[in-house]
Amino acid sequence: MMQWKIMGITMIIPTVLIAVIIAIKTWQEKSDEFWINLAICMWITANSYWMLCEFFHHEELKNYAGIPFVMGMIAVSIFYIKRIRNKRKKDFL
Repeated sequence: MMQWKIMGITMIIPTVLIAVIIAIKTWQEKSDEFWINLAICMWITANSYWMLCEFFHHEELKNYAGIPFVMGMIAVSIFYIKRIRNKRKKDFL
């Protein structure tokens, strides 16, 4: 599996770049889906970091991939909290 190291590394840059572009576009549109796209961006970053740690044998550092993963979970939580608040406002009116 390690013979695919170069392809795996080169795949990181465009994948993260597209995720960031999508998150920026939804942020500019003031869309609530920004939070979901931000979470996806964080999760792609976490997986990329994990993969790089595996490729370069830095097993002791790969647990730090949990930080962007948790940040993604927080972003999803914000999305659903906003969704619930908006629904309650609509039901109240």
